[in-house]
Amino acid sequence: MASPSSRLALVTGASSGIGAATVHQLLAGGWRVVAAARRVEAMEALAAAGAAVMPLDVADAASRQALVEQVLAREGPIEALVNNAGYGHIGPMETVDLADARAMFEVNLFGLMGLTQLVLPSMRERGRGRVVNVSSMAGEVVTPGAGWYGASKFALEGLSDALRLELQPFGIQVVVIQPGLIRTAFAEVTAPSMEANLGSAVYGPMMRRVAAAWERVYRRASEPELVARTIGRALEEPTPEARYACGHQAAVSMVAHRLMPTRLWDALLRREMT
Repeated sequence: MASPSSRLALVTGASSGIGAATVHQLLAGGWRVVAAARRVEAMEALAAAGAAVMPLDVADAASRQALVEQVLAREGPIEALVNNAGYGHIGPMETVDLADARAMFEVNLFGLMGLTQLVLPSMRERGRGRVVNVSSMAGEVVTPGAGWYGASKFALEGLSDALRLELQPFGIQVVVIQPGLIRTAFAEVTAPSMEANLGSAVYGPMMRRVAAAWERVYRRASEPELVARTIGRALEEPTPEARYACGHQAAVSMVAHRLMPTRLWDALLRREMT
């Protein structure tokens, strides 16, 4: 990576949670940081800390284009892109409206890749750069009621693998971060879709068990600063790993899922959530 005084990172979804914590982490590490999110007014503390704050609706092509043009013109080349923006929509696979699923994919996958496509040419021309995609342990381990969210993260994992292989010859490294249960606004964001399914005659009992299980495990959720430190590590290490798991239940759940027979894994989840 470049010298600390010249390094510029663009962090999306920076208005709260993991994104905001990452901006603070990178500023403390000597990076110059552009913090981007839809809610610019929610990033006043980041601006006060020294970040350049800019608007971004990652699902909107014009917004993505405007952001990258402004960053390159005002701040200079982007050394690191942290694709953190994303959200979850909860509900059974059968009943989630496909329009809602598409909207989530538009943010979690297509918008993310659209922004990355705009940033990559300048990285490639300079022969260096790093792309960090914030996935989830749901990118490997899916649970009842979160199938569409998990599908978007599974897709992000595959996309990242292809990017890593394609970009390595140009000096660009691609890293996936797989947070576990993190104390962010995720529960609040998913609450409306969760609430809408609790009264379902078919899936209501299952969704109530899912909600109860989530409430139990989230009591021990990790702080977003843990993920921010992991992202900082992924940006600082000369030869980063392809993936970094971090946070409550991330590593243990993914290892268990890889090692257990599917029938046993399914039985454990059914006992807890269905």
